[in-house]
Amino acid sequence: MRVYDKETAEKLRGLEKEWNDTVVKKTIEKAPERKERFETFSGIEIKRIFTSSDVKDLDYERDLGFPGMYPYTRGVQPTMYRGRFWTMRQYAGFGTAEESNKRYKYLLSQGQTGLSVAFDLPTQMGYDSDHPMAVGEVGRVGVAIDTLRDMEILFEGIPLDKVSTSMTINATAGILLAMYIAVAKKQGVESSKLRGTIQNDILKEYIARGTYIFPPEPSLKIITDIFAFCKEVVPKWNPISISGYHIREAGSTAVQEVAFTLANGIVYVEAAIKAGLNVDDFAPRLSFFFNCHNNFFEEVAKFRAARRMWAKIMKERFGAKNPESMRLRFHTQTAGSTLTAQQPENNIVRVAIQALAAVLGGTQSLHTNAFDEALALPTELSARIALRTQQIIAYESGVADFIDPLAGSFAIEYLTNEIERRAWEYINWIEERGGVLKCIEEGLIQKEIQDAAYAYQLAIDRKEQIIVGVNEFVMEEENVEREILKIDFEVEERQKARLREVKSTRDNKKVKEALRKLRDTAIGGGNIMYPILDAVWVYASVGEISDVLREVYGEYKEKIII
Repeated sequence: MRVYDKETAEKLRGLEKEWNDTVVKKTIEKAPERKERFETFSGIEIKRIFTSSDVKDLDYERDLGFPGMYPYTRGVQPTMYRGRFWTMRQYAGFGTAEESNKRYKYLLSQGQTGLSVAFDLPTQMGYDSDHPMAVGEVGRVGVAIDTLRDMEILFEGIPLDKVSTSMTINATAGILLAMYIAVAKKQGVESSKLRGTIQNDILKEYIARGTYIFPPEPSLKIITDIFAFCKEVVPKWNPISISGYHIREAGSTAVQEVAFTLANGIVYVEAAIKAGLNVDDFAPRLSFFFNCHNNFFEEVAKFRAARRMWAKIMKERFGAKNPESMRLRFHTQTAGSTLTAQQPENNIVRVAIQALAAVLGGTQSLHTNAFDEALALPTELSARIALRTQQIIAYESGVADFIDPLAGSFAIEYLTNEIERRAWEYINWIEERGGVLKCIEEGLIQKEIQDAAYAYQLAIDRKEQIIVGVNEFVMEEENVEREILKIDFEVEERQKARLREVKSTRDNKKVKEALRKLRDTAIGGGNIMYPILDAVWVYASVGEISDVLREVYGEYKEKIII
């Protein structure tokens, strides 16, 4: 069912040429356009005008469909935000569990509708706070979690059967999930009622971020263990959030973000099927995490293209039968890499534009960055402004009353098609070179991202890309003492003291036995999530559990890319 009449589209092409040759030509002679070529950040040409001739082959049933129906281009829910708003999930966590608990309660009191936990680097890397590698990093970029005691404090007074929780954690994702389940049990909440997500996406760590521990093969084995465990123990939980966010933060284009994220998703699905899982048993709980950058229309089109592509991948490549398996559900975070330390108040506008693009693109949950994050972790004031940005979009702008309101726009549909076409080219390029793991090992994907980042920086340096307050409209910075969040260096000592206290009062015989069972299970190839749950229950630490797995699986060493 063609959206646009082909004959009319062809006629429009002729009229467009006539318009360019006459009306536009005279105008340009008097006032030339700002650039010889306009393009998106992905290098897609932005024509002077788009007409139906640019999307003349668009088929409504094949390419668009209705919201909540294959291929989900127009959204994964039939009524989208007319039913309920996206989850407003502000990413937060710093210092000790007590400090982060206070911030969570504050955000919930201000209308946040879901929690998102940021962990410090030692927790992400599987080190306890008293490990030499943790020195200077405890509680710095997230909350420090060593044992179940910390997790109990982190969620004290927060009913886990009433909120959904997202945890940005990868190499140690299984450990933190086990701790969350244990805290819920202590609250009297059945694991079957828990809702939330662990990021658990290790491939993008090798590609773009670096918080990995184990080599790819055992890491994939751990991930599929988590898939199987979640199906049995926490069926409402999303066992992975396949992340394009960090790929984009590393400097990729929008096209690369879609392509590399979905390529990673293919690897996870293949690994789960190889492990004996039925695609329709785990695929409905897969979720995604995308960045929302500054190029407004390209970002809206990116989300629509990603939904359509994933639906095709699950249906055509993996033979999924359940419509839920074909839905690409995603969380969005506004682009941290676009935040500037210069004139930081400008970031409020950037974040608002990015958030609006995410909503028009059909996101299921959203984090809006605080304006001062280029300087430090958010203060209560900046965190509140970030949350209010979402609430103003939701309650005041009226955009949430419309479902995919930009559908049918010649420009949006052209961009959606072009992003999809180019992303498929990348996926084919990866597969021709042996697949994602092979490309990671040889540094091919990393190099593509590095080249894109370099090209973008050159555009800024040449002022081909204007960053307000940085390379244009620059002001002499006022010597003003800004209020920023500062992490007390005593946090590290307090955290180490609590860890010592836990280790001295727990039943160390039970801990030793739990770690032995974990080691035996890992060596034997069994599902390690069950012994991990037993280990955290007796207060084994993140570092102790990770060290057992390091002994069995080894550690990944990054290949230097030149």
